Amino acid sequence: MKEKSKSELLFERTKKLMPGGVNSPVRAFAPYPFFTKYARGSRIVDVDGKEYIDYCLAYGPLILGHSHPNVLAAVREQLGKGTMYGTPTENELELAELICDNVPCAEMVRLVNTGTEATMSAIRVARGYTGKKKIVKFEGCYHGAHDGVLVKAGSGATTFGTPDSLGVPEETTQNTVVLPYNDIESFEQIVKREKDQMAAVILEPVVGNAGVILPEDGYLKRIRELTEDNGIVLIFDEVITGFRLAFGGAQKYFHVTPDMVTLGKIMGGGFPIAAYGGRKEIITMVAPAGKVYQAGTFSGNPISVVAGLATLGYIKSKGEAFYEMLESKTNAIVKALREREEEKDYGLQINHISSMFQIFFTLNKVYDYRSAKTADIARFKSYHEELLRKGIFIPPSQFETCFVSEAHTKQDIDKTIGTITFALDQLRRVSPMRARVIP
Repeated sequence: MKEKSKSELLFERTKKLMPGGVNSPVRAFAPYPFFTKYARGSRIVDVDGKEYIDYCLAYGPLILGHSHPNVLAAVREQLGKGTMYGTPTENELELAELICDNVPCAEMVRLVNTGTEATMSAIRVARGYTGKKKIVKFEGCYHGAHDGVLVKAGSGATTFGTPDSLGVPEETTQNTVVLPYNDIESFEQIVKREKDQMAAVILEPVVGNAGVILPEDGYLKRIRELTEDNGIVLIFDEVITGFRLAFGGAQKYFHVTPDMVTLGKIMGGGFPIAAYGGRKEIITMVAPAGKVYQAGTFSGNPISVVAGLATLGYIKSKGEAFYEMLESKTNAIVKALREREEEKDYGLQINHISSMFQIFFTLNKVYDYRSAKTADIARFKSYHEELLRKGIFIPPSQFETCFVSEAHTKQDIDKTIGTITFALDQLRRVSPMRARVIP
């Protein structure tokens, strides 16, 4: 009998102590996830000593790669000064200034700990500011694991959300309206009908939690126009896209300025931190300046703040060349795979923007959540397993995003292209791709 790996043995133990053996659902995959020992640059190494080129990158934060020396040096220095104070620090001010100087909508900002906390707080502030209750979210956009946005997308153009998780009371989501992404007509209709009750619209400007789904031309601008004309707060959830598409985020990339923004991931350089910000008249609603309450013991944690300053400071010092470099690496992968697709007809779609990309195993163009759901999940699972065997680590779900970092080398990119094409050739030999109809 084959000897069990260290990862398998550890997983057997963790399953007895943690739900599903993991501390976040996205980390679980069959037959068991590998357990990491350490990571540097573009590589992550498991407890059995196997090395992988990493395109998961902790689901987006590590735009500089693992263990970047600037981040490590900043954290080591701060450790000698203390890990937590419960008082304001000058570094918090510097991070707030960096955000407000570069993110177009951010006139003021509040630091928090997670993306979930940021989106939950932003929605509360928007409701407090407008005095209205309803919010609009879009199918496939994930805004954290709090009750008001854990809603299932129903059929038809407009549906009122029903809970997508046990433990969420139906009345909690009665004020959440779910619409299809990239369908401006359905949005125009709901604004016309519900504008007097609508506090906010929240969306990922690029959907990064259903693969990579791009906004169609003019879509974001039209949403901005309608919300502005009707007194509705527009929130861009840039937990993923903030500082990734451009230093000012997706709002700078697409030249569309919302009223509020939520940030996370990259701004912490691998440490837990997030933020929400926006127009001054809105953010001053937050306690102690205003009557919308939000607080957090670990908000502005000194370690996370210096890691964020080191990361963002480094990116800013590189200027536009930093993003051009990332995009060129991503384009190299996508171009090679598209050429291979034209030659071999694997039956897939490749979506990408800047340093984000994903392959969908479907013959349908992927432009919203429902078209993404036509992807062959079993085929993606086989693809993921084949890449793991060959030393490439991508997120284990079809509905996540692959990320490229500064640390990925030309050799990494070349090996990745070769490995992915090998995996696709293997899948093609096993079974041909079949069309699936959009429901």
